[in-house]
Amino acid sequence: MKKLVSLMLAALLVLSMAACGSQGSATTTPASSQDQTTTAPTSESTTEKTTETPTTTTEAETPEEVMPAPITITDMIGREVQVLPGSYSRVVCIGAGALRMYSYIGDTALLCGVEDIDNTSLSERPKMFDSVARPYMLAYGKDFTELPSCGVGGPQAQTAEAEKILACSPDIVISEYEDVEKEDALQEQLGVPVITLKAGPGGVFDENFYGTMEMLGVIFQNEEKAEELISYIKSERAEIEKRTADVAEEDKPSVYICGLGNWGTTNQLMTAQNYISFTVANVKNAVTDLASPGIQAIEEEKFVSIGENMDIIIMDAAAVKNIKPLYAENPAMFDTCKAWNDGEVYLEMAYNAYYTNYEIALANTWFIAKTVYPELFEDIDMTEKTNEITKMFLGQELAEEIAAAPSSFGGYQKINTEEFFK
Repeated sequence: MKKLVSLMLAALLVLSMAACGSQGSATTTPASSQDQTTTAPTSESTTEKTTETPTTTTEAETPEEVMPAPITITDMIGREVQVLPGSYSRVVCIGAGALRMYSYIGDTALLCGVEDIDNTSLSERPKMFDSVARPYMLAYGKDFTELPSCGVGGPQAQTAEAEKILACSPDIVISEYEDVEKEDALQEQLGVPVITLKAGPGGVFDENFYGTMEMLGVIFQNEEKAEELISYIKSERAEIEKRTADVAEEDKPSVYICGLGNWGTTNQLMTAQNYISFTVANVKNAVTDLASPGIQAIEEEKFVSIGENMDIIIMDAAAVKNIKPLYAENPAMFDTCKAWNDGEVYLEMAYNAYYTNYEIALANTWFIAKTVYPELFEDIDMTEKTNEITKMFLGQELAEEIAAAPSSFGGYQKINTEEFFK
């Protein structure tokens, strides 16, 4: 019996230990589950990192971060003006040529007002240039009709109209009124930067024109376009100079330029002895002994006296409307001109219409060079060249539109002197 009891106790002990082992295994399962549950914070951590990324990006894009730093520029008449490059969204251009020059570099969509002379939808406005091709108007004129007036504009408007400008609520004004005191006073009155442009006597080839393009590039953060345009003009000039550099003086024909616009007044007597296109194209000017440079009228007696030395006449298209009635009254007015009698009269496009059409001035230089030295420029097609130039300046090919303007008379051409002025 003792042995039997001992065996039973042993068996019970074994069963008890087995039961304890089974309970121990059961308690590890929840522990294991609990360990897996603790991995959730890892996922939460990932979520936190993900949400941090856009937060950082948003902070980087806050206005305080991207707003440009103010800089002080010296405009083209020596005034120091503080500007915030790239910050302007409402632009007004005033004065002869200001809108044209702005359109080469700036975004015309930023304009909040336009002078009446450039708004063809108005019935009461200066219209003296409407028949003349102005490429910036051909490119963007329809957009200008949607804008309010910032002034009348035109050759007779010699003072900015501050009240009209203020009504347009600009945040910057681009001006071509070259008077320091008036520009300072206008800026104080408007409370926004007034930036003055300038071209200079050399027109499209003038260092002042290059400086204006560079300044506009800085203000409107379009330096690349400004440098591209300046480089293009310089390379065009260099190519024309290169082609004509070796022409001997005795082989140069004598050329008379006439019909150059001066405040809208012009005829066959309006000329210049320092015509920049002649200088670039290495052309011999028939007029050399005037008392002063610049566009001016010569006396009729002088015109007659130099007529026999005119191998070629280049006539600006702007003069045709005035020369036609004069010719009708006096058909003998060109009889002393060798070029007229030889049929060597050519028409360049009007390059002065509310100041200089700079792209046309460049195209005219190519036309003059091709006219005077045809063998050196046989490869130049004026339609193709004009399209190339206007696309560089304004982003559009405008040769056909320029030729179609009433005062272009069909574009670059050799004039039939027997028929043209009838």
